[in-house]
Amino acid sequence: MNIIIQSPGFKASDSLEEFINQKLEKIGQHSHNVMRADVILTKGPESELRNNHCEIRLEVPGNDHFVKKNSSTFEHAVTESVIALEHMIERSKGKSRES
Repeated sequence: MNIIIQSPGFKASDSLEEFINQKLEKIGQHSHNVMRADVILTKGPESELRNNHCEIRLEVPGNDHFVKKNSSTFEHAVTESVIALEHMIERSKGKSRES
């Protein structure tokens, strides 16, 4: 699975990029048909408490999975996003088994 990380407006640290790669590799182990993951990290206004935004789009055959979460830290936003994506993948697996 290719993982593309974008952070417009700032440079994501190497440790943050490694954290994202580790989290998304777990998804790749559970779902072998994921071709690519696009991750976009953005910062909101400083006045917001939860101003770190994470968007992840998983490219899979059929319909892509997309989630957007925000939190006070990027790590927490990424973790919430990955958990939501895991649920989406499990639901889509369940639907394909029923067909």
